[in-house]
Amino acid sequence: MTGGWYPDEPDPEEAVGRPRDREIDEARDTLLRDIFAAQPDRVFYGRQIELLVERRFFHWITTRALGELAAEGRIGSRVTEIRKGLVVRFYWSRRNRYWRRAAARIGELVSEYAQDRVGHALGNHGEMMLDAALPKVGFMPRAEDVQEWEGRRWEKTGHDLDRVIERDGVSYGVEIKNALDYIERDELVTKLAMCAELRLRPLFIMRFAPKNYIEMVRQAGGFTLLFEYQMYPPGYEDLARRLRDELGLWLAGAGRPEHT
Repeated sequence: MTGGWYPDEPDPEEAVGRPRDREIDEARDTLLRDIFAAQPDRVFYGRQIELLVERRFFHWITTRALGELAAEGRIGSRVTEIRKGLVVRFYWSRRNRYWRRAAARIGELVSEYAQDRVGHALGNHGEMMLDAALPKVGFMPRAEDVQEWEGRRWEKTGHDLDRVIERDGVSYGVEIKNALDYIERDELVTKLAMCAELRLRPLFIMRFAPKNYIEMVRQAGGFTLLFEYQMYPPGYEDLARRLRDELGLWLAGAGRPEHT
């Protein structure tokens, strides 16, 4: 399970390799109106914008719309290495003359969030929360970090399934993702193949996922449960509140953001 914050460059298969989607034009209009015109004094980070409009647009649609607007000069944009190995892209309204100071402040916050220890804490917390919740609705734990089940073994890759749980005689292969970004498509395909090989019904429990990923799970005989708001463990309340207040995100454990 992952829980971290990663660079916002689009996945080549999901963004660059796709034909132009008609929703990109709608996303462009929405971003110009609801993000940059409505909040001209703010600076945004690419993944942040994806999250702010994800109920309306796939992440890759938003990323392509942002790329087009930046290339046309309608918004400001700069790629910055905020620390070694961590590159982010900032965006801002052309009316914002003082974007550098705000970008530096956001970069510091993103750098703090993107530490490995934070990602591990978020991942572990998501698993602990769901381990506590699932038995209350009749899903009983059977195994963790699973590559083998009832005499069948997955040997094609080094992946494992987070959990095997059981209810009413049905065994489920479970993936838990307490992350802001989508599960990678290749990982999704692999985990579905694992469930088929091990004869487990897929159950994906994730913060968020695009509709086509949910349909892939459904066609494989499985189910997707979305909890939408990233869950923060005790001890990370201050970080969650600062992410909420600076980036306008609604995070479980931090409350509603001041910005939308």
